[in-house]
Amino acid sequence: MKCGIVGLPNVGKSTLFNCLSNAKAQAANFPFCTIEPNLGTVNVPDLRLKTLESIVNPEKLIPATVEIVDIAGLVKGASKGEGLGNKFLGNIRECNAILHVLRCFENENIVHVEGSINPIRDKETIDIELQLKDLESLEKRIIKIQKTAKTGEKDAIKELEMAMRLKEHIELGKSARLFQRNDQESNWVRDYHLLTDKPVLYVCNVDEVSAKDGNEMVQMVKDMAKEENSHVVYLAVEIESGIVEFDDQDERNLFLDDLGLTEPGVNKIIRESYSMLDLQTYFTAGPKEVRAWTIKKGSTAPESAGVIHGDFEKGFIKAEVISYSDFTKFQNENAAKEAGKMRLEGKDYIVQDGDLMHFKFNI
Repeated sequence: MKCGIVGLPNVGKSTLFNCLSNAKAQAANFPFCTIEPNLGTVNVPDLRLKTLESIVNPEKLIPATVEIVDIAGLVKGASKGEGLGNKFLGNIRECNAILHVLRCFENENIVHVEGSINPIRDKETIDIELQLKDLESLEKRIIKIQKTAKTGEKDAIKELEMAMRLKEHIELGKSARLFQRNDQESNWVRDYHLLTDKPVLYVCNVDEVSAKDGNEMVQMVKDMAKEENSHVVYLAVEIESGIVEFDDQDERNLFLDDLGLTEPGVNKIIRESYSMLDLQTYFTAGPKEVRAWTIKKGSTAPESAGVIHGDFEKGFIKAEVISYSDFTKFQNENAAKEAGKMRLEGKDYIVQDGDLMHFKFNI
């Protein structure tokens, strides 16, 4: 999974990226400080891993991860190449989801490219550039579909009608993710790889005073996001950059307590991103390692096995499954098995979040 951080220049993208990952992107008070995208890997916070570690006592503990891409600040005209826009928009295309950072604080010492603070206007500026780029891509696609439709192919005729509706939808200033479609149309749209069809998490960057409860600008963003069924988190990016400097967990917790916070805001971002992409976790546990594996919700046992290795999926026979709650209740695999809580599941089993899995396969 790869999430791209986007936003106007100087809204806190690179500082947020530094908080999220071990990589250290350059952050400065001028536009286009970031030109090449920075890439970092972030652990998905999951308290269940620590519980499993205390039970199994493995040599290694391996969490699920998310890739975060810090994409340079977009500006008006990016869709036409302004501010290295084409390059930046291409970086967004490679991501599965977008973390859209919005500035929701006043500070006269930090310049804003528009000269004033208005998160809704800033959001719309980015939307317009992405929509214009999508229209450019869609128009090229329509030309290709028209050629096939002229031969009388029924599916091409249907797709052309849908593509024209989608084009009209985007021309009205609406993002592709808000376009109503059936299952067949969803497959077509997915193949277009439109920028505005990607799920969005709005990240409101607030000041320290607003870190706990947000502010009026955050509420404006929440009201906007509710209309498009998107998610919102808020955090003070500058504070987060201080939190990550603490190596000692107790010191970090004291710092959070002083601010009235229960956890770093970046944890919420990763969890929301995970949920937004309809992802969940299953575990493998043994003396060598306890590991979290990322799968799509609704994945079958063979599909889930394939995340470990393609041969596991091809040669899948059965899966030994213990739910997380049963494993933690009985404290080990043998006790859970003796209590009848280990199940043998076949190819049709839909893996549940938190399942502990052991796959049997033959290649």
